[in-house]
Amino acid sequence: MITSMSNAQIKHIQQLMKKAKARRESGLFVVEGMKMFREAPKDRIEKVYASTSFLESGDNRAVLEEKGFGSESPDTEVVDDKVFRSLSDTVTPQGILCLVRQVDTPLSSMLEARQPLLMILEDLQDPGNLGTILRTGEGAGVSGVILNKNCVDLYNPKVIRSTMGSVYRMPVLTVDSISDILPELKKQGVRTYAAHLRGEHFYDQEDFRGKTAFFIGNEGNGLSDELSGQADCLIKIPMQGQVESLNAAMAAGILMYETSRQRRKVL
Repeated sequence: MITSMSNAQIKHIQQLMKKAKARRESGLFVVEGMKMFREAPKDRIEKVYASTSFLESGDNRAVLEEKGFGSESPDTEVVDDKVFRSLSDTVTPQGILCLVRQVDTPLSSMLEARQPLLMILEDLQDPGNLGTILRTGEGAGVSGVILNKNCVDLYNPKVIRSTMGSVYRMPVLTVDSISDILPELKKQGVRTYAAHLRGEHFYDQEDFRGKTAFFIGNEGNGLSDELSGQADCLIKIPMQGQVESLNAAMAAGILMYETSRQRRKVL
């Protein structure tokens, strides 16, 4: 049992929760709670940490054992309750967290879908927005989410929580520059749309039934002129009142589900 907050494993977890650099260097991220543990692919779980009070429940122990991480497993560590509370990023810890291996999905895999739908995010900074886009993207049938390196870290604990498990299933790729992948999208016949205040048409006047990618920009500044200038088409969401723009995740959700609606009509 781990009983000291100065234990090397405890310090490592704290670094993973606080620092994107530590996550990048180790290739790991931290997830908390029973739901996130249940949904995590077994082959990506590096280590499980369970509190002593968590293991007092026979039901909890059964869940661990079902997945091959019983308290006797070499990949499971029992942690004193007080020490576990110091690790948790939530107000009421559930008593279980695990380290999961990161995965980057190649662009080629995302483009294998018959009519791929990609969300391409530039400089997004809000963890809740990124997590919501991943979760909504899974629901809307998105083929993949592509981030540039200036976006908030995909494996930030706040992002992970807001994905509600979609982080395990939604293909994601981080690239140095979005411009680097645009030639391949064009080669594969993917039409790119930039959500922009200067849009030529309203979003629901376009046809998204073919191979489609949407550019979504920074919450405060929108898309850069460089990226919006490379889009095949600028589109806008109609606004009433004095509202100038929508939350990035909301705008992305509208575009994803409009695409889903159009494609359902075809089927």
